[in-house]
Amino acid sequence: MSDQPSSPSVFDDLRDESEELDRLVAGLGPDGWRAPTPAPRWTVAHQIAHLAWTDHAALLAMTDPDAFAAEVGKALAAPESFVDDGAEEGAARPPQDLLARWRAGRARVAEVLRAVAAEKRKFPWYGPPMSAASMATGRLMETWAHGQDVADALGAVREPTDRLRHVARIGVRARDFAFGVRGMDAPREEFRVELLLPSGQSWALGPEDAAQRVTGEALGFCLLVTQRAHRDDVDVRAEGPDADRWLSVAQAFAGPPGAGRAPGGAPA
Repeated sequence: MSDQPSSPSVFDDLRDESEELDRLVAGLGPDGWRAPTPAPRWTVAHQIAHLAWTDHAALLAMTDPDAFAAEVGKALAAPESFVDDGAEEGAARPPQDLLARWRAGRARVAEVLRAVAAEKRKFPWYGPPMSAASMATGRLMETWAHGQDVADALGAVREPTDRLRHVARIGVRARDFAFGVRGMDAPREEFRVELLLPSGQSWALGPEDAAQRVTGEALGFCLLVTQRAHRDDVDVRAEGPDADRWLSVAQAFAGPPGAGRAPGGAPA
C-alpha cells in the first residue's frame, strides 16, 4: 500500500467521519452536551468546540498565513492553556450555536481543501507544514480521536471503519515528532508497521525487511497513537527495542505530549 494519502479519498473520508460524529451529537439535550468526557474538565461541548476551533485554525493556515502566525504566537505564549482556552470559549456557547459553528467551519475547510489540493503547496501548522491532503488527514485524525472521547462520554460504541488507515498513517509519520517533543533522539532507521483494518484488509508502511516492527489491529494502534487507550489495553505488538520505546511515547497530534489514558481506560 502506498504511503501517500489519496487526496480525493481522504477528503471524502473526512466528510464521512465528521458526519458520523455529527449524528452522535445532533440530538443531544443539555445534559448530553454537559456530559464529562475522559479529557479532564472537558465535556462533550468542549470536544466539539475544540474541533470547531481547530477547523478555524486550519482555515487561517490555508488562507491567511499572517493571521495563523499570530495564533501560533498565542500558542507559544501560553503552551499549557491555549488549547483549553479555545475549547472553554466555544463550550460556553449555546449548544445549537456551537453545533452550527462547527458545521459551517468544517464545510468551509472542506471547500478550501479541495480548491487548493492541486496546487501542491505546503501550509504552516503547529507541527511540520502540511499539504492539503495532509491537512485533511490531520483533521480526520482529530475528528476521529475527539469523536472517541464523545462516544466514551455517551456510552456509545462506534463501528470502526477503514478510515482508520488515515489515522494510522499520520501516527506513523509523526514518529520522530513524538520522540522530539519529549526531548528524545528519534531512531535513525525506519520501522515496519503492519496493521489489520476493520474490513480484514492489511495495511503496511515502512521497509519490508526492517528489523524494528509494529504489528496488530488498526483500531488498537489508532487508539494508542491518539492516546485514547493505554498500551496495555490494545492489540499492538513491538519487535525491537526502538519500536517498543516508540509505543510508549507515540502521538499522532501536534503540540506537547499528553498524559494519555491509564490502563483500563481511565484518564492518566
